[in-house]
Amino acid sequence: MCGIAGIYNLNKEPVQPKLVKQMADKLAHRGPDGEGVFVDGHIGLGHRRLAILDTSSLGAQPMTSKNDEWVVVFNGCIYNFKELRTELQERGCNFVSRTDTEVITEGLAVYGADFFQRLDGMFAIAAWNKKEQQLYLSRDRFGIKPLYYWFNGKTLVFASEIKAIIAHPDYKMDVDYSALNQYFSFQNVFSYNTLFSGVTMLPPANTVVVNADSTYVRHFSWWDYDFTKSDDSMSFDDAVQLTQSAFEKAVHRQMVADVPVGSYLSGGMDSGSVTAIASRHTERLTTFTAGFDMSEVTGVEANYDERRDAELTANYFKTEHYEQVINAGDLSWSLPKVIYHLEDLRVGMCYPSYYISRLASKFSKVCLQGTGGDELFGGYPWRYYRVYQSLNQQEFFDNYYGFWQRLVNDGDKQKLFTKDAFGKVDISEPRTVFERVFTFNNKLRYDTPEHHIENSLYFEIKTFLPGLLLVGDKLSMANGLEERFPFMDNALVDVAMQIPVKHKLGNLEAMKQVNENAYYKEKLQAYKEYDDGKNVLRKAMMSYLPEKIINRKKQGFSAPDESWYRGENAQYIKDLLLGKKTVSADFINPAYIEHIFKEHTEKNVNHRLLLWSFLSFEWWCRIFLNNESAY
Repeated sequence: MCGIAGIYNLNKEPVQPKLVKQMADKLAHRGPDGEGVFVDGHIGLGHRRLAILDTSSLGAQPMTSKNDEWVVVFNGCIYNFKELRTELQERGCNFVSRTDTEVITEGLAVYGADFFQRLDGMFAIAAWNKKEQQLYLSRDRFGIKPLYYWFNGKTLVFASEIKAIIAHPDYKMDVDYSALNQYFSFQNVFSYNTLFSGVTMLPPANTVVVNADSTYVRHFSWWDYDFTKSDDSMSFDDAVQLTQSAFEKAVHRQMVADVPVGSYLSGGMDSGSVTAIASRHTERLTTFTAGFDMSEVTGVEANYDERRDAELTANYFKTEHYEQVINAGDLSWSLPKVIYHLEDLRVGMCYPSYYISRLASKFSKVCLQGTGGDELFGGYPWRYYRVYQSLNQQEFFDNYYGFWQRLVNDGDKQKLFTKDAFGKVDISEPRTVFERVFTFNNKLRYDTPEHHIENSLYFEIKTFLPGLLLVGDKLSMANGLEERFPFMDNALVDVAMQIPVKHKLGNLEAMKQVNENAYYKEKLQAYKEYDDGKNVLRKAMMSYLPEKIINRKKQGFSAPDESWYRGENAQYIKDLLLGKKTVSADFINPAYIEHIFKEHTEKNVNHRLLLWSFLSFEWWCRIFLNNESAY
């Protein structure tokens, strides 16, 4: 819901309304239903509206509190806004709209900035306090809604997307080499840097306060995940019952809207579970699936098309079901658009998400999806079992860091980067950033296999999941669609953190018997055999879903790009990455790209993740460094 942007000149220089509007217009795809600008001297707030709750003009933003103290622009949805509204009415507040935005303005007027912590939902909020002359920026617990800022000591510029920030005339475009190094290590950025020099992402569950005396932006963290307080005395049956009850309430809570709500539907359990509950709360739920042309696909990718299982679930719940088939040629058409909207490069091959959100947007303004179930309930056992026998903290770090170098290991960075770029990166920094995710939390323990798995859950929900949520937000909002994530519900997350590891991974005790000194192939076979993640969630959903869906093996939403990169898309890759017009050659060594491409196409080495990242970075350079059009 919506896009926000703003400028705060700490030196009291007046903000130009035209500039605020220009920044907000960069976010027009996020809010095609309305626009608004507030300027008061040296502060300016801009808004683009996607009308979800109270679609009338009463929900327009920027919105001012009744006491004329707070001015708010807000992106997201607050699921407990009705309860908060009732509480505020008992405190004497009057409401003129049915929006959650008005609950935020009046809640700030009554409780101040602490009110952010009481919001159950997804949000990025900018709130100007006229009396204090202070700007507050705050982001939801889980980081579902993005919020970026750039601060040069005299001006703070913020926005839902970076393209609005770099539209400010004082910003000078440059590459952040720390983020570049992290991206080509992890296919992700584990710090809050971005590829845009000086542009920072506000961390989840953080609020910042900026006033005329600020010399830097200080993050105030008010919440974090905690898997260390799980209840070992909890029985499996109790865990199932708690999960079932909390999940039902979460899905129902997130269906609040004054516009049609649909649901993505893959062939798996997570989206199937969402669909199962959602279909009970609407007369006829609309569901959406993306499949793939499999005519030139071989190997394990032959199972990537999930349409048949999705159709089974859709028929089971009698949804109004729509499908789109993606083929190899759809990569080249969509990639520039995907990178323009994504900006902040994260995780894997995400262009199928662009297509399915485009499909869903033709029928719905809100779409539910199943992201988060794996991270909360232990959906990646083959990852955890690689490190669960670590003897101590250092061995855990060594084992896990090796696994999470998904693209290029530190030893090959000199081959990866050009001489000039290599001179600007700190080779040791990715390891430092990786370890900081853990050491930032002094509650983590490293003494038992259960501790190592808890730490793995913590790491992935702090790093991998935010990347998935970012992709979900950016590529859905590119099509004027709001995605919601029922698994990322405050109460459900609290329940998931209480459930001990032994109920999430059913074969943990058997895995403890695997000889750590066994040959790699023997251990790999054990990892495959004990593919037992989300044990408690599967049991909780058994009364809702067909058995075939419950017992289906975990599969990500990914196109068969390994095959397509060797076939129909091979020439496209070669032309884009090894041609005379290649822009990323200033940073990435063309000889290294050629080596990787040959290994993939001629030696049957699967480099699809790295090739995707090369393609993504090349288009990032073309669009944001060379101002090439994505459309």
